[in-house]
Amino acid sequence: MKQTAENVGVYGKKRKCAGLIFLLITLLLYFIIFLFNADVFFLSLRYFVRIFSKIFYIVIIVFVFIFLTNLFLKPKFIVRHLGKESGTKGWIIVIVSGIISMGSIYIWYPLLKELKEKGMKKGLIATFLYNRAVKIPILPLMVYYFGWLLTLLLALYMVIFSVFLGIIMDRIS
Repeated sequence: MKQTAENVGVYGKKRKCAGLIFLLITLLLYFIIFLFNADVFFLSLRYFVRIFSKIFYIVIIVFVFIFLTNLFLKPKFIVRHLGKESGTKGWIIVIVSGIISMGSIYIWYPLLKELKEKGMKKGLIATFLYNRAVKIPILPLMVYYFGWLLTLLLALYMVIFSVFLGIIMDRIS
């Protein structure tokens, strides 16, 4: 594992402590809520279970992707296909993967962080995130309500502007 400020030294320890402190404060708040109003606590708990059951499979899929990324994708491969010299192939990879990705975006952040640490360009990350707005399951509904032309133009504009956004991100970072 590459040694960075995040996983070595005082900064890494502070970061881990901050996460633990946040968890403990959250648990303490829930305990206080339970003491004062158990109905609200159980309502919140049911809501959490319902949300977690909806995203559980996506979380598993993303962790499998992270595992496979760490297992098979070496930094040299990432740099070649998604790094500074990736070219058109890198843009196509992130556009397609952004469109076919599913689930909540915050679940994808750990995988994107791993790819960034292995050499993925920030512009390609931005392009991936931008293209998540083009959702294949929603396209038939859009065609039904807005027609083929508007749906096609909107999807095409989103893909084109995602590349512009990625180029801008590369230039400013």
